[in-house]
Amino acid sequence: MKIQTLAQEPAVAVGLIQYAPVLEFILAGDFLADDGERLAAGTYRVALTDGQFVIRNQANDVCLTARQVTLQPVSADASFTIKNVTIGINFHWERQEDQRFQGALRLQMNGETGFDVINQISVEGYLTSVISSEMSAAAHPDLLKAHAIISRSWLLAQMHPWKTARRKCEPKLELRDGEPHWIRWYDQESHSGFDVCADDHCQRYQGITKATSPEVFATIRETRGQVLAYDGELCDARFSKSCGGMTESFAAAWDEVALPYLAVSYDGEDFPAEYSLPLSEEENAAAWIRQLPSAFCNTNDQKILAKILPDFDQETSDFYRWRATLTQAEIQALLPKKLGHDFGAILRLEPVERGASGRLVKLRIVGEKQTLVIGKELEIRRALSPSHLYSSAFVIEADSGENGVPAQFTLLGAGWGHGVGLCQIGAALMAERGYDFRRILAHYYRGAELFALYR
Repeated sequence: MKIQTLAQEPAVAVGLIQYAPVLEFILAGDFLADDGERLAAGTYRVALTDGQFVIRNQANDVCLTARQVTLQPVSADASFTIKNVTIGINFHWERQEDQRFQGALRLQMNGETGFDVINQISVEGYLTSVISSEMSAAAHPDLLKAHAIISRSWLLAQMHPWKTARRKCEPKLELRDGEPHWIRWYDQESHSGFDVCADDHCQRYQGITKATSPEVFATIRETRGQVLAYDGELCDARFSKSCGGMTESFAAAWDEVALPYLAVSYDGEDFPAEYSLPLSEEENAAAWIRQLPSAFCNTNDQKILAKILPDFDQETSDFYRWRATLTQAEIQALLPKKLGHDFGAILRLEPVERGASGRLVKLRIVGEKQTLVIGKELEIRRALSPSHLYSSAFVIEADSGENGVPAQFTLLGAGWGHGVGLCQIGAALMAERGYDFRRILAHYYRGAELFALYR
């Protein structure tokens, strides 16, 4: 294999907050600054003054002034708490939490008036939080093992020297086949000052706030250093909450790159005979999305879901099949904010291209003033919702109005997320039904192999 083993475990820089103007944090234990200055346990506030970080304690005394700040824990059990961290940014579950972390705290300038808040931590320490943040720590051990392996694989695939350079998305309005197109995807180029962010754009990392289960620590020990590899390369192991019954290809959501281990597959054993493939065809997609086909992720068993999902994810109960309605007034107000175009009255929303899971890759918006084709899946989800639609796998119903202008649009949808790679709820049901973590990984990453990157 081309991939080489490592002598030691890597470290990762995780962006907790971007463009912060001020920050309040609490140290539990002593920390050392770059110049050797010791900050004792307590509450601190940091702000920028004349291009320098100024850190004050609770008594408002200046404790540290510097152009760059890295606070290293003096002891292994020391931690820091960041106040009011926003999670689920721009998604329907967005909220703020106080979150506690181990490792080092780094503050890094980002523009003239803001800074990034970064946690430097070992990969295994990072993963202990991720599998407790992405899924409930009470989930089945084989689900936790599978998730630890794919989270480790995905993380390292975003880092040097494993990161594969891909074409950066340069969104621009351009004519294609005589029609204006706006095609955009969001991927690796979004973070330059650190390795990964802490939110759903990458994978959820909420520090040791959620990592409280002995089972989680056991999972990390048992899978230490294990990753997925394909054809001698580290797998960019994507995952989403619910595929809606069919996983999607990498190219449908991001750059036009063929990754064989991220191919389309039915989330079950045998594809239901009453449906037709491919789901990229409109008639087949409509039949699939409008019904409730059997699949691993088709469940409403609240006892199982309570074991799988973190508390705030349990607020979303219609993930397998869902409905969203936009009135004419709502969609007219929404699109200029999201896309920067005034369409006037919206006459039609038309599927242009679907991926093999039935997810829309391109959608045509026909308005009184202009027509525009948009894509890819996340841009479509973002454009048609104040936050984000659950997925881009939906069919459109236009309710009759006056003078050919629909009064509202109803979107009937399937799944939660981009659908590429592992389906978290499907994998959870597989584990509950007796599939071990190796079979779960083989189901969602066809042809990938386990590889011990470090011990």
